[in-house]
Amino acid sequence: MLRPLLIDNKKVDVEKIVDAFFSALPGTYQALMDDAKAILEFDPAATCLEEVITTYPGFHAIATYRIAHILHQLGTPLLPRIFTEYTHGKTGIDIHPAAKIGHSFFIDHGTGVVVGATTVIGNNVKLYQGVTLGALQVEKSMAAVKRHPTIEDNCIIYANSTILGGQTVVGHDSIIGGNTWITESVPPNSIVQNQAQVKVRSKQ
Repeated sequence: MLRPLLIDNKKVDVEKIVDAFFSALPGTYQALMDDAKAILEFDPAATCLEEVITTYPGFHAIATYRIAHILHQLGTPLLPRIFTEYTHGKTGIDIHPAAKIGHSFFIDHGTGVVVGATTVIGNNVKLYQGVTLGALQVEKSMAAVKRHPTIEDNCIIYANSTILGGQTVVGHDSIIGGNTWITESVPPNSIVQNQAQVKVRSKQ
């Protein structure tokens, strides 16, 4: 029998956490297989599930997040952040264990991706490198407030886009182009892009 621990003056029922964690693993396995299949289906460079599972940093970060998220929901101290920060260091992908992420999630390339603690992500969402789902304000008093955006189902967010704010919702089936800065909600079925300016130089 595992004895309760006292951490930060809070009693932690280790045995209860362990039992609940192992009970959640079959569902987590299925979620991870859905993630791997989404990557294989969408990425033309992927040749098989084994390649995705063993070599893709995005899948590594998602797998760590899904394990850490279970532990976070069970009230496990320290371990969820230890897991995700270790993977952050290895992959450059920072997903807070408290974030809520649906099935068939795909992070391509991944370096520089940030998913904040109160972010909500729907199903079949794809993120590219450098995407930030962050907060408009960072204050300790806002710890219990939704500070990060909601991304609804079937959205694609391309490289280096920044989406900020707890009231910001990207509607389902939307595409956010690269290098876009968003602090207001986007209706469903939208395309948002940052148009590049092309200036032709005259010969000197």
